[in-house]
Amino acid sequence: MTRSLFDEPPAPYAAPEPIAPGAVLLRGFALGEAEALLQAARQVIAAAPLRHLMTPGGRVMSVGMSNCGALGWTSSRTGYRYEKTDPLSGQPWPPMPACFADLAARAAAEAGFEGFAPDACLINRYQPGVRLSLHQDRDESDLSAPIVSVSLGLPAVFWFGGLQRGDRPARLRLAHGDVAVWGGASRLAFHGVAPLADGEHARLGRQRINLTFRRAG
Repeated sequence: MTRSLFDEPPAPYAAPEPIAPGAVLLRGFALGEAEALLQAARQVIAAAPLRHLMTPGGRVMSVGMSNCGALGWTSSRTGYRYEKTDPLSGQPWPPMPACFADLAARAAAEAGFEGFAPDACLINRYQPGVRLSLHQDRDESDLSAPIVSVSLGLPAVFWFGGLQRGDRPARLRLAHGDVAVWGGASRLAFHGVAPLADGEHARLGRQRINLTFRRAG
């Protein structure tokens, strides 16, 4: 039997929850804007459909991905990189919706990173069983800017580790509307997502959508 996220009503946003130096959880921070974010994400995906990228090692990623903003993250046999155009269409990535940029800036400021202006947003779709292995976000040219990650849909277990791959990661439950922000001493922390447990979200069904904002250029 699947379990609905709404078996437990989400708690309203209260205050930043520290998880490491320079890293916090903002539980419920995006709840009030979740519907606007989802509508905007659908418009982006209509213009730049989700795709399963290939890693430099030749493996196909199980996470469905798209991008919006001036730059988009992509991967292929030639490596990980940011590009100004969508490799599938040859066209510029869709502009970043105003509600995306506004939420990312406010979440970053709430976490102590004033003036965050993302130029890239990765849209990741997780379905039951899909995971994202531990990795660092280090392809950006500006490592002084934080990462802002917004969770929508099914809850997930977020792994947040240290600066070495072998550091034991914390296991943090992220629910619909939660936002994680990390920068400063934790900017290059290894992180990932455990295999998504099956369930049924009232709005998104059997999936999780993650919006990850970065300053790439």
